[in-house]
Amino acid sequence: MSDPDREGLRSVLRTVEGIRTSDGAGVALTRILGSPELEMLDPFLLLDEFRSDQPGDYIAGFPDHPHRGFETVTYLLAGRMRHEDNQGHAGVIEAGGIQWMTAGRGIVHSEMPEQEDGLLWGFQLWVNLPADRKWVAPAYQEFPAAAISVEERDPGVSIRVITGTTASGTAGPVTDVATEPLYMDVTLDEHAAMEEPVPSSHNGFVYVYEGAVTVQGSVVEAGTLAVLGDGERVRIVGERASSRFLLIAGRQLQEPVARAGPFVMNTRQEVMDAFQDFREGRF
Repeated sequence: MSDPDREGLRSVLRTVEGIRTSDGAGVALTRILGSPELEMLDPFLLLDEFRSDQPGDYIAGFPDHPHRGFETVTYLLAGRMRHEDNQGHAGVIEAGGIQWMTAGRGIVHSEMPEQEDGLLWGFQLWVNLPADRKWVAPAYQEFPAAAISVEERDPGVSIRVITGTTASGTAGPVTDVATEPLYMDVTLDEHAAMEEPVPSSHNGFVYVYEGAVTVQGSVVEAGTLAVLGDGERVRIVGERASSRFLLIAGRQLQEPVARAGPFVMNTRQEVMDAFQDFREGRF
């Protein structure tokens, strides 16, 4: 006989550990999604974690570079990053803040540390755009830590909601995203549990960055991404005194993906056109 309490719960399909690498002008980071181990999880194209208190690991930053056809999501836990682009937009992302950038038809921007020492720690996620949104004008949704809702649910459960809405109705400030994503930063005390709906139309994952959690009998340690299987909700239990993780999900686009470097389109020709447009200054 089936257990009604477990029906619809997502299990762990597989786990992936990040690969140490560098990007930009030599920024040390861990590539968790977007590596040979896990190239993409529709609609997610990349997830990087950068974490260092050694200036040499991050000070050179990410000088001017182009994007087209997807969205970049930068979430900082510690430190400061300055953003500038070729269309006059500029700002600073600080600890606890989020920037959701829609590159759309094309933009050239830089992301540079706004500090010369101390800890820089955060994540960058790339989210694909559907074919009919790849040519929209570039746009931003930027929010400081104070604008991000925090839900203190049961004892030992704290959820920062960046986008999407929790089962209790707490909504994140980022809205109107084509892939209808959930992005939550969760802290669980030992043995504390959270349960959240995740639409069956969405691919989802859990990335643990401190401590460890259990998802349907599978223990997921820090530095590990757990790809969630089919279902309608997820239940996660803390396994350490304080465990912290990202719960991220997005609607599957199920479209062809052609990507090369900073461009993600639907066909190889569209990617070649993007390189040509960038060389000829049409971004």
